[in-house]
Amino acid sequence: MNLNKFKLFTFLLLAFSALQVGMVSCNDDPGVENYYTATREYASDYLKRQDKFSDYVQILQRATGERGDLRLVDLLGTYGSYTIFAPTNDAVKKYLNGRGMTSINQLSKEDCDTIALNSIIERAYFTTDYSSGQYPKSNMLEHIMSVKSVQEWDDVKKDSVLSMYINQTALMTHADDSVSNGVVHTMSSVVNTSNDLLGTIIEKDSACSIYYDALKATGMLDSLEAYIDDTYGFATERDRIDSCTWTNDALCVFTAQEYDNVAYPEKRYFNFTVFICPDSILIEKYGIRNVDDLEKKAIELYQPVYPEDAGVDLKTDRRNYLNRFISYHMLNRYGSYYSLSPFDGDRNQYNFNRRKWDMADWYETMMPHSIAKFSFPSGSASGLYINRRGVQSRSDERGVFVRGAKVTDPNKVKVDQTAINGIYHYIDDIIAYDQNTQEVVLNERMRIDCSTLSPDFMTKLSDGETARGHFTRSGHDNGRYGDSYQGASAATNVNTCIGFKAGYVRNFSYTNLTHMHVRMKVLDFWSYEGDEVTVKGQFDLTVKLPPVPKGTYEVRMFTCTGFSSRGIMQAYIDGIPQGIPFDMRPSGTELFGYQTDSDLGDEDAIVAFDKSIHNLGWMRGPKAYEFGARTSYTSGTSLRDIPTAVRKVLGTFYTDGKSDHYLRLQQKMESGDNEMNFDFIELCPSSVYNNEYFAEDPW
Repeated sequence: MNLNKFKLFTFLLLAFSALQVGMVSCNDDPGVENYYTATREYASDYLKRQDKFSDYVQILQRATGERGDLRLVDLLGTYGSYTIFAPTNDAVKKYLNGRGMTSINQLSKEDCDTIALNSIIERAYFTTDYSSGQYPKSNMLEHIMSVKSVQEWDDVKKDSVLSMYINQTALMTHADDSVSNGVVHTMSSVVNTSNDLLGTIIEKDSACSIYYDALKATGMLDSLEAYIDDTYGFATERDRIDSCTWTNDALCVFTAQEYDNVAYPEKRYFNFTVFICPDSILIEKYGIRNVDDLEKKAIELYQPVYPEDAGVDLKTDRRNYLNRFISYHMLNRYGSYYSLSPFDGDRNQYNFNRRKWDMADWYETMMPHSIAKFSFPSGSASGLYINRRGVQSRSDERGVFVRGAKVTDPNKVKVDQTAINGIYHYIDDIIAYDQNTQEVVLNERMRIDCSTLSPDFMTKLSDGETARGHFTRSGHDNGRYGDSYQGASAATNVNTCIGFKAGYVRNFSYTNLTHMHVRMKVLDFWSYEGDEVTVKGQFDLTVKLPPVPKGTYEVRMFTCTGFSSRGIMQAYIDGIPQGIPFDMRPSGTELFGYQTDSDLGDEDAIVAFDKSIHNLGWMRGPKAYEFGARTSYTSGTSLRDIPTAVRKVLGTFYTDGKSDHYLRLQQKMESGDNEMNFDFIELCPSSVYNNEYFAEDPW
């Protein structure tokens, strides 16, 4: 089924589900009152008006949250945007019975807070917005919530119905009652969210016992206990309010041609992602039935690459082969199915020429000095893969194809794989930083988006979103993408960006004169993937480069030039200055005599031009990405066709594959008002940029 047909089919199912979502109701005819669309009343009035929610209303009346200054029932009677998963009286009774109680009066104030805060998200999500996966915004208890749609048999209706479950277990019996400040969904049970850490969630999954035992044996299980940074905070309550709410005009930061509305995280969390090959696959593919068998496989994979560590038998030693094996399956960031590659499950896929290039990102893993590739090809091989190389289901332009391990779509998983500090995924094969991965899969140009360079850019904030891909207050697709040309007033600027305080960004260090924030995605600007990291002021920052296999690499930075507000930047690699400072105010036309492919004519002239400007330290933008908000892919203007979208070759470095390397970027202008558009970097091995047989592809 092609994508457009699939979307149409999904829409029809969802439209039908709004009328018949769920398995059962109190009687065969749910009654006209259950289909009421309350367009002129607030959620609190809607809930109070219906007797079936009377117990839930009493819980809301007793609940105030951690600050204790506003009853939640009153909050739902104010202007705003809310999703309420409202349990019926029968649902509350079932919950009380499960706890050995007979009356809601037996619930403590803390119990009421938990039930109420778990049931509310401060953004309206209809079933037509999300029918599967995780909601981008957490509930008011700062927990991640998921929705899952399954086709099930209804014994009452004698027919198959589309049922929706919240957090795997709470059935939505009626959906999408619109109120003036959001939407109410009727639930057959109280929505619960777990307080379990990721290790505990994995332990409960009987399908993952071998990997769990390996996590425990290597001590890597202990690494999954981190959750919140107790050292992080604000000097005063006023400072916290001004910094966290996108209401301070002083934090509307000018960049190029508009303002970004910036806020700093209220709290700092730690998240993890673990990839697990289930026991059944280990047994079937490799005959692995326990940790001892898994260790033998680890030795087979890693001894040829790290022969010097053959005598390291202590499993908690990071050089131990089993430790390397299991930690390579771990990331110290939050990685949902649609956040680990540029493919976000939405319209940005149409900005890529996916017939020529698989959407891909690269991340450092928790195995020391290792990196993994995450790609989302289109076509028959569509899905999320780890360490895949090729294009769609064929070889790339250099004749290489490696399938990689496929990540299981969460819609096909029956257990809840989310914890308060992370998520885990099933994969259909083991992954390893072995010779094939280092010498074949990763022997390519790695285009690393700057919004992935720190785990803190991809860690859940208190609103349940991450800085990378943060939703806006309004705009396209219910806030998925931002709007251009925003002004200096925080009250009207909808583009909610995330700033970061110095000292609280892993892989980055910078001075107090440096401002840095991660922008939301705006598809109609000349940014790769629609986002960027904005660095402003008299900046001086150093970023630890992602680890790469042994070899010589060229470091490039893609940026959008041609604006008077841009700065002049000096680059250093491992402390060594690289060439002269880069003035980012002129466009590619002034910098290196930019020309388009159509201007140049034939293929030989194009290759010759690219080689000549590369020798001077320049490259045009990538051809794989085309800007503009769109709903289907049509060949248009790529970043290669825009004279202000350029790649600057910063320099080269050699690595033994076991050492850290650093890129320092320093502003040379005295003004504090100039900025740098830090979009993506490329780490390109010499086998690609210095290959006499194959010219580097333009994609």
